[in-house]
Amino acid sequence: MDKARKQVELKYLQDNYADNTSMVVVENKGLSVKDATQLRKELRESGVVFKTVKNTLARLAAKGTQFEAATDLFKGPTSVALAKDPVAAAKVLHNFAKTNDKLVILGGALDGQKLDAKSVETLAKLPGLNELRGKIVGLLQAPATKIAGVLQAPAGQLARVVGAFAAKG
Repeated sequence: MDKARKQVELKYLQDNYADNTSMVVVENKGLSVKDATQLRKELRESGVVFKTVKNTLARLAAKGTQFEAATDLFKGPTSVALAKDPVAAAKVLHNFAKTNDKLVILGGALDGQKLDAKSVETLAKLPGLNELRGKIVGLLQAPATKIAGVLQAPAGQLARVVGAFAAKG
């Protein structure tokens, strides 16, 4: 890789490190093209940036960022997954690794803290941001629908009584 290309790659990594809150580093020795394509598709659908990186460039780009603590993970053939959602990358990679032994999760970083592989697995089991938002909306809407039901019940009973008298008369 020539120097100009390295500068472009370094800038790309620095920008993505700055834009995202979580990182998962994986080793992908021998992943077939079909499997790699499927993995990239799943990651892209979850809003995750996935890049196979040169270790030296990945370490350089991480200097001074929230991912600096995890630079020792960049050894061997590695790829990095970056996401704004703290659990998105971990969830997709963990699910994929369960069915494909060629993908090995090495660890990651979240908010300046280095994560080992076990921590990434734990993170993957948490609900994502969209799931949490849905639960919050559900909790907020539930009382409103109950209140509306309680308020409408007397009017419905009155309408049934009036309807019964009309049917009798």
